Amino acid sequence: MSLLNITDEDKAILTQYRDTLTHACATFRASFNDYLLASPSTASLYHRFQNAGGNLDTLINEQLRSLMSFLTAGSDTQRNQQLAAIGALNHQQGVEPECMMGIYRHFFDHLEQQLAALPNYSIENQLRLRNSVGKFLFRDLGLIIGGYWQTTLKHLRAEQQKVGSLQEQINGLLTNIPQLLWSFDVTGDKPLYLSPNLARICQVSGEFPIPLFEDTIAEDRKTLELAWYRALQGHPVEVESRVKTAGQPMRWFKRALYPYKDASGRVLRIDGIMEDTTELKRNLERLNTLATTDSLTGLTNRLLFNDRLEQSLALAERNNGQQLAVLLMDLNHFKEINDTLGHQVGDEVLVQVAHLLKEQINRRSDTLARLGGDEFGVLLTAGEAGGLSAEHICRKIEAAFDRAFTVQGREIYLGVSIGVALYPEHGTDASTLLRRADIAMYSAKRAGIGHSYYRPDQDLDAQQNFSLANDLRHAMKNQELFLEYQPKVNLQDYSVTSAEALIRWLHPEKGLLNPFDFIPIAERSGQIIPITEYVIETAVKQVAHWQTLGVTMSVAINLSAKVFQQWGNLTFFIHQTLRKYKLPGKCLEIEITENVLMSDLVAVRKILNHITKLGVTIAIDDFGTGYSSLAYLKSLPLNTLKIDKSFVMDMINDENDAMIVKSTIDLAHNLGLSVVAEGIENAQTLSLLGQWRCDGAQGYYLGKPLSAIDFMLSVESGVYSGVCEVMGMGL
Repeated sequence: MSLLNITDEDKAILTQYRDTLTHACATFRASFNDYLLASPSTASLYHRFQNAGGNLDTLINEQLRSLMSFLTAGSDTQRNQQLAAIGALNHQQGVEPECMMGIYRHFFDHLEQQLAALPNYSIENQLRLRNSVGKFLFRDLGLIIGGYWQTTLKHLRAEQQKVGSLQEQINGLLTNIPQLLWSFDVTGDKPLYLSPNLARICQVSGEFPIPLFEDTIAEDRKTLELAWYRALQGHPVEVESRVKTAGQPMRWFKRALYPYKDASGRVLRIDGIMEDTTELKRNLERLNTLATTDSLTGLTNRLLFNDRLEQSLALAERNNGQQLAVLLMDLNHFKEINDTLGHQVGDEVLVQVAHLLKEQINRRSDTLARLGGDEFGVLLTAGEAGGLSAEHICRKIEAAFDRAFTVQGREIYLGVSIGVALYPEHGTDASTLLRRADIAMYSAKRAGIGHSYYRPDQDLDAQQNFSLANDLRHAMKNQELFLEYQPKVNLQDYSVTSAEALIRWLHPEKGLLNPFDFIPIAERSGQIIPITEYVIETAVKQVAHWQTLGVTMSVAINLSAKVFQQWGNLTFFIHQTLRKYKLPGKCLEIEITENVLMSDLVAVRKILNHITKLGVTIAIDDFGTGYSSLAYLKSLPLNTLKIDKSFVMDMINDENDAMIVKSTIDLAHNLGLSVVAEGIENAQTLSLLGQWRCDGAQGYYLGKPLSAIDFMLSVESGVYSGVCEVMGMGL
C-alpha cells in the first residue's frame, strides 16, 4: 500500500465512479475471452480444463469477478489471502506470472478505452481515475503474484528437503557398499565427487587424479598412467594394481574408469569405481595352488605337468624343433607296500621318493610331477633334452634308488621303471609323447630293466588303432553310432531340464565302445567333423521331438579341439540345424574342455562369440584340469563351469578336493557364471553341493546315460524326483 501510495482520495474517486467502472468491466467479457484463447500459454490451460469436464463460461466468470474485485477499494486480511490463494492456484495450474501481468494489462487498457469514450468526462477526471485504477489493479496483481511466488518457494523448499533426504540415503548406501566411487571434472581439472568411504582414506588430486595413485607401488604406476590416458581418449578402462600404504599390508585394487562425453565426443569428466580385490586374489592363488599341486608331495600335479608340456612343445616348434624329453616312471613293488604295511606307510614312501627325485632333477627349467598313485613324470626342456641328457638323468635316478628308504624304523627297498619319449623323434604332440613314454615304461617293467626308450614295435595298440580307424569310416554308414542322454539336475528345485548327449559306438565285433576308445582315433584320421555333424543334428532333432511331446528340454554336446581347428563352417552348421528344426539357440549348449582353448585361444574366442550370438550357451567341461584355466574366464563368452569329477567324487573325504570345489563355486558365481558338478555318486555329496549353492549336478547317482526313449520315460515317471525324495528333499 505504501509503495503504491494509495490514498483516501484514490478510494473516494473509485467509490465515486464505481457504477461507471462496473459497466466498463462488464463489457470486458468478450474481449477477455478472445484474449485468453488467442494466447497459446493460456489457451492450452483452458482447453485442458474444458476437456476435463470443466465449464469454460463459469471459469471466465470467476476470473472476471477476481479482476473486478478492485472496485471495492478494500484491503482487509481476508481479501488479501483470497488474492494470494488465486496466485497459488495459478501456480498449481501452470499459469505463469507473465500471463497474469498480460491479463491485467489488457484489462487496464480496456478500462481506459471505455472511460475515454464516455461523454462529459473531463481529462482531469480521466487522469485521476486512471491513476487510482492503476494503483488498485497493480495492488491486486502484486498480491496474486506474491501468492504465486510464496507457493513456488514452498514447493522449492519441499523439493530441497527431498533432495537432502535422498542425498543422505545415497551417502548411507555408498558408505555401506565396499566399492569406492569418485568423479573428476576433466575440463575444470578438479574432483566433482568422492563417496564417503573414499573421502575418509584419501583425496583425489595431482597429475593423475586416481585415488591412492601415490600409494600404488612403483612397478604398477605406469599401468595406471596408461589407463588414465586411455580414459581421456574416451575409452572405458579396467586395471588392477597393488597398493601399499604406511603401516598396512600390500593390497590389490581394481579400478574402472568410465569417461563421460558430450555430443561432440569430447570427454568432460571421468567417473571411477575402485574395489579391494585382495581377498579374491588370495582365493585365486589358493585355488590355483590346490588345482596344480599334489597335496601329498608338494610336487606339480598332472594338470600342471600337461600344461607345461603343451607350452614347451609350442616353444620347441617355434625354435625349429629343439628337442625335449618326457620321462614317465613307476615304482616297482609299491602295491605290495600299500597292501602289507598300509597306506600311511605308502604315503611316507611317496614323500621320500619325491624328495629324492627333486635332488636329481634340480634345474628350474625342468618339471617334476607326481601324476597319480606311484607314477611320476619328468619334463626335460631344451638344455637337458635329447638322448644323451635323458640317459644321464635316467641313470642318476636309478642310482638314487639303490639305497633303502627308512619309514617308521623299517628299511624299504624300491626299484623304478622309467619310460622315455623324445620330441620330435617319438611324437610332436603331448598326448602322443605321454602315451609312448608310458608304453616305454611298461616295456622296461616287463623287461626288468631300469629304463627304456620308446620303439614303434613296443606299441602293441598301433595295429589295432589302424584297424579301428578303418572300421570307424563304415560306422556311420552302417548306423553303428548312436547317442545316449545323461540328465543334469537343477539343484534349486531338483528338476531335470537339460541333458548331455554322449556318443556311443556299437562295434559289430568289439561290442559297445565309449568315446575315449574312438574319438582320439577319429581326430587323427580326419573323421571328427562328420561325427560332430551327426551328434549336433541328432541331438537337436531329439530336442525338437521332445517338444512335440510337451517336454521342454535343452541338450549339451561336447566339441573337441580338432573341430575348432579344422571346421570353418561350424557356426553356420549349428545355425542351419537350429533353423531346420525350428528351435531357439538356448535349446543347445556347447561343452568344451580347456585343451580346446589351449589350441588357439584367439581363434576359439572368435568362434565362440559367433556361436553365442545364435543364443547357444557355452560351458567349460572338466574345469580345473588345465593350468591356464583362470586366465580366460573373463575374456570368453562363457555361461557355465562344469567342475571335473576328479575333484567331486572324493570331496566328502578329501579336504583339499572339498576346498577346490567350494572355491570354484564361489569364483564362478562372482564372475556371473553357473556351476555344474560332475561325478555325483552319493547323497552326501549332492547335499553338500546344495549347501554350497551349486547350480546343477550330474552323475550316476542322479542318472546314468540312457537311450532317448529310456531317458524320456525316466523323466516322465519321476525317477529323478525319487532320488531327491530319498534324500528327504522332495520336489
